[in-house]
Amino acid sequence: MGTVFSFDVRGGDPGAIQAALREAVAGLHRVDEVFSTYRDDSEVSRLARGELTVQECDPMVAEVLDLGAEAERASDGWFSMRYEGRLDPTGIVKGWSAERAALRLAEAGATGVSVNGGGDVQLLGVPAPERPWRVGVSDPLRPGGLAAVVSASGVPELAVATSGTAERGTHIVDPRTGRSAVTDLLAVTVVAPRLTWADCWATAAFAMGSREALEWLEALPDVEALLITAGDEVRCTGGLAARLG
Repeated sequence: MGTVFSFDVRGGDPGAIQAALREAVAGLHRVDEVFSTYRDDSEVSRLARGELTVQECDPMVAEVLDLGAEAERASDGWFSMRYEGRLDPTGIVKGWSAERAALRLAEAGATGVSVNGGGDVQLLGVPAPERPWRVGVSDPLRPGGLAAVVSASGVPELAVATSGTAERGTHIVDPRTGRSAVTDLLAVTVVAPRLTWADCWATAAFAMGSREALEWLEALPDVEALLITAGDEVRCTGGLAARLG
């Protein structure tokens, strides 16, 4: 998937956790094999060329396409699984696969799980008694600095996903023009229970621009967000303060 995944796993039977970790890592490699748009032999590339049907692909493909279609409907088309006219579900795959890996480890008995996929994080449980997971949000205008710290205190699961131009440059597409999204935003960080949706909503919100994005994010259930504009203006949803610390 062109990025680095890292795991922080606490508690559970060591043997069971090691086995689950091997499965989770193998699963991420399998996701890359199936969904990579950079590999001509991947199932998604072959599906886009009409060489396979969805029914002939790994069942993961149908699952992701259904989730992506739901994200497109919920965002009124601002999230899209198409790039330059071709099928491209990469905007949902990374978050979905990291969430999936975290859940596998929790099912194996881990009491605390953090899976970080390229800076987007799925958190489950706690790292230690009376100690919540905390995630630093990079400041796009001050390299090495933090714009905020998100805490998972009091909740059993939390995801943090950021979309923006600071790390990867201009790469987010405006689905309505097919060209790079040109907005007043530098970064959008979304906090939600599951990373599949946090990742999708951050991408869609960035393409919208700050004014429309903030209004839309406020209306989503169990979602909070931090938006940073090119003018160094910070905007956030009404409930975000409860998740900072």
